[in-house]
Amino acid sequence: MISKPAASSKKDLITLLNYSEDQIERLMTLAIDLKRTRPFDETAVFKNKTAVLIFEKPSLRTHISFETAIYELGGHPISIPSTMVQMGKRETVKDVAKNLERMVHCIIARTYLHETIVELATHSSVPVINALSDKHHPCQALAFALTLSEHRPGAGKLKIVFVGDGNNVCTSLMIVCAKRGHDFVVACPSGYEPDPAMTEQCRTIARKNGCAVEVTTDLMGSVKNASVLYTDVWASMGQESQAERRKTDFAGFQLNEELLRRAPSDVLVSHCLPAHRGEEITSAVLDSERCVALDEAENRLHVQKAAIVHLFS
Repeated sequence: MISKPAASSKKDLITLLNYSEDQIERLMTLAIDLKRTRPFDETAVFKNKTAVLIFEKPSLRTHISFETAIYELGGHPISIPSTMVQMGKRETVKDVAKNLERMVHCIIARTYLHETIVELATHSSVPVINALSDKHHPCQALAFALTLSEHRPGAGKLKIVFVGDGNNVCTSLMIVCAKRGHDFVVACPSGYEPDPAMTEQCRTIARKNGCAVEVTTDLMGSVKNASVLYTDVWASMGQESQAERRKTDFAGFQLNEELLRRAPSDVLVSHCLPAHRGEEITSAVLDSERCVALDEAENRLHVQKAAIVHLFS
């Protein structure tokens, strides 16, 4: 049986709300170092350790970047289909956590419900990493933060405009921007705002760090002085039944060439991917030199590697 750490020493990555500004900056520094020295040397803290990946939702970038990160840190990833686990159906989430903690060193999960991630972490004595839930996507936000640092080094306070649904990606970007001192604007149709309680929490964090969080329906006005325009699909995984209605509701919130003309000439563009070309973003914008989405996708590998090192250091 794997020796279990004391509960007080166990760390998780569930939401960036639980990470201080200093911890996020240390993760950024570590990710930069790991990216520069890739592949990582054999003294990695995850050498000869095993991580299990349970994904209830489809994944390309998250799955491959986590498996690669674990391999490069000297560990072994085990991917099991969610249909084999069926957390909350075949057996309780608690029972899954209590079994896995005796066999693996880390649990990485992508779930429909954020409460599933929280329950896994509550009952597991080994670190749990949120690889996406319906409320948070911390790894994506960290990848964006690293990408922004690379493309705008030493720029100080920037203005990030998120165009579209106030979803899990929007929420996590809002958190990381508030903690890193960047203004964050959500431009969305009425009724699609991020969770009001979360927005207020981020506004409190932002005020402390000399920046602001705004939610508006005025898309064209929001892009004035923008440093980055960011978007995501209008209907996230699990919302497929709402796709047609959302196409109508979000029709005026496309990241396209006209919107770019309203923004500063040096504005960057990003997307968490996969993109629905011709819906939330046009191919011309996604494939343009302004777009850093592929850089951000690659940086998933480096920030996730940094997160694993942090959790096991």
